[in-house]
Amino acid sequence: MGVRLPVERLKNMGLKRSFVLLASLCLLASAAMAAGICIACRQIAGGYPHGGIAIALDGTVTELAQPTAEQMRVLRLLNGIEMVSIAVLPVGGLGLASVLFYRLKLKRPISILQMGMERVRAHDLDFTIPAVSGDELGQVCGAFEAMRAELLRTNRQLWRQAEERKRLNAAFAHDLRNPVTVLKGTVKLLRRGGAEEQALDRLDAYTRRIEQYVEAMSGIQRLEQLPVQRGPVSLARLGEELEETVRLLAPALERSCTVPEAGQAALDHGLFLTAAENLIANAARFARTRVDISLRAGGGFLTLAVADDGPGFPPELLKTGPKPFGQQSGEADHLGMGLYGSALLCRKHGGELRLKNCPGAAALASFQIGGQA
Repeated sequence: MGVRLPVERLKNMGLKRSFVLLASLCLLASAAMAAGICIACRQIAGGYPHGGIAIALDGTVTELAQPTAEQMRVLRLLNGIEMVSIAVLPVGGLGLASVLFYRLKLKRPISILQMGMERVRAHDLDFTIPAVSGDELGQVCGAFEAMRAELLRTNRQLWRQAEERKRLNAAFAHDLRNPVTVLKGTVKLLRRGGAEEQALDRLDAYTRRIEQYVEAMSGIQRLEQLPVQRGPVSLARLGEELEETVRLLAPALERSCTVPEAGQAALDHGLFLTAAENLIANAARFARTRVDISLRAGGGFLTLAVADDGPGFPPELLKTGPKPFGQQSGEADHLGMGLYGSALLCRKHGGELRLKNCPGAAALASFQIGGQA
């Protein structure tokens, strides 16, 4: 614990300060070793004769013993050891400081950054960069981790946007079919000599709606960016449009439409009709003999329910909810996209789409939006 604590402190210390500290400690240690070696060498050398003369206080001159050749070699060796230790040990101390600095401060952050760069180069962002220290390299690792997380978030967002664009294109392509069907039905009425003024008004209204679809396709990239432009619409008008829609989309079926006689709703008229047409078109596609529509207002919400006496919704659809291109009983492209588009439009209105199977009305699809005025 006593060793680990200084090491942890050193790891969190700045690079410049930590290098200076390590270098100072290693130089002090090398100087102490050099001094110890010099003292030891001189103590050893003190036991050997050095030759020369000794002059006493009374002037007496005494000749000292001369070292032998072997002793001279030892003395020269000890002197060389002193010189080498003084010159080499400080350099070795600096080298040791560099090695310790690399191992304690540089090795792990550099290896982690190299690993991160290799994985990013391989387009793999599903990893994390751990927090290694509190120094400059630790901050670089933290910045790399933040960059990796942002790249991963951006890639996922781009992927979701690409998927949403696919769903948006498919949803609008699907939604264009219903106005075209109404236009075809109107053309048939005109050929049969129906009410021309009403038919022309219908042609004009649905042509403008198709034009709005085309403009929306060219002006938005994501379904969530589609603006909801609420405005007051009378419930009686919605009832007339629903009756007309079910009559044109299900001309061979029995049908009923229950709508309040008075009241208004604050909603996006075009989006509401698009969602309603999706539900009615799906009901007409699977109904055996009849389609029933009811519009209710209450509690600040507007609820549209579309029921048919067909085979009912598949259990998987009731479990997972509508999805684009869902594989449902061979009719996935129709059932999935129509209900999925309605669900998205309901959510944009702050509501939800509900699906269930009921006795007497095999399939019941209803959406509730906050739109009662």
